[in-house]
Amino acid sequence: MEFTRPELEAAGFVGWVPLSTIRTSACPSSNGVYMITYSGGSPINFEDRSCGGWFKGKDPTVSRDALLANWLEGVEVVYIGKADQLRRRLTQFADFGAGKPVGHWGGRLIWQLPNVDALRVAWKETPGQVPVKVESELIAAFRQAHGKPPVANDPHRLGA
Repeated sequence: MEFTRPELEAAGFVGWVPLSTIRTSACPSSNGVYMITYSGGSPINFEDRSCGGWFKGKDPTVSRDALLANWLEGVEVVYIGKADQLRRRLTQFADFGAGKPVGHWGGRLIWQLPNVDALRVAWKETPGQVPVKVESELIAAFRQAHGKPPVANDPHRLGA
């Protein structure tokens, strides 16, 4: 699986809404997994500073070298996440990107992309499944397809 939109739709992912509109979308409150995609174009030119919130006084900004080490040219999926309540988790994610001090440290690298308006989110409900297990399987499949996780997953393992 290459993690293209047609493949993800065939796998049950729906939504594909701008992340900034998640509050007004039809995103469910059930558990599930989600993909954040980016179609901001190439070549990539990361912002020097993150627009993300400073949670517990910590700056979410990472170095340009770290961002480039994690970047995968031509791959739209930039983050794979899980949620016990999709709507709540995705709202937190969007709030963090709006600069609020929200505890959504995972995925923080996307907030240094040059055009955050190009971020879209798709989700898949996972009834009867444990979201963290589904997320792990998706990240493993992504790593198998692309040699490393999406740019904003596992940032402590920069470029690995």
